[in-house]
Amino acid sequence: MKAITTRITAALNERSSAEKREIFPRFFKTGKGEYGEGDKFMGVTVPNVRAVAKLHKDITHDEIKTLLTSEWHEVRLCALLIMVEKCRKADDNERQKLFNLYLSQTRHINNWDLVDLSAWRIVGVYLLDKSREILYKLAQSSLLWDNRIAIVSTFAFIRESQLEDTYALCDIMMQHPHDLMHKACGWMLREAGKRNPQRLYDYVAQHRHEMPRIMLRYAIEKFSPEERKALMKP
Repeated sequence: MKAITTRITAALNERSSAEKREIFPRFFKTGKGEYGEGDKFMGVTVPNVRAVAKLHKDITHDEIKTLLTSEWHEVRLCALLIMVEKCRKADDNERQKLFNLYLSQTRHINNWDLVDLSAWRIVGVYLLDKSREILYKLAQSSLLWDNRIAIVSTFAFIRESQLEDTYALCDIMMQHPHDLMHKACGWMLREAGKRNPQRLYDYVAQHRHEMPRIMLRYAIEKFSPEERKALMKP
């Protein structure tokens, strides 16, 4: 298992940038008390991580699990993008195995980019024709990243014009204490609004006084200036 970690870490290192290595820890809030506290970055951009993932998409599930425990952010991202690659052509049995592996490792999927680049493609797509009960359990978890996985996974449903779970989960997490969830919920509401603008407008009009302001701003970003002004009024 160490061999695959060594090989992928080396491949990523070849694509690293000293400039990005300096910028990423600040961008992803790795300071004491911040949401990414203690995370370590090699300085590799997403396109470069994706390129390495595509070269190693045939590794085993056990090897993926090992990569997900890496101290390096980009190695964990590479593991997740390998899972995404596997999901593209997988049958339902294989998707279920990847889904179960993903949810068993959420403590290592511990920043917003890791969630956003993987959750809807692995969790959401698998659940398209299944019960979404697991998302409501994740929404009630004490782990921030479980909460974000829950709402971001609904992007797969939104793409199929299945909007109910997005709105229901936003109801549950409306008063979440972290702004990363306010942003995620607002983002998913905005995407839902592209499918049904009137439903989003009605939802925001009903909840705008209780909705965190950043969630509100994200949700109504595609509305007209006049609509945004009206909905943002105290």
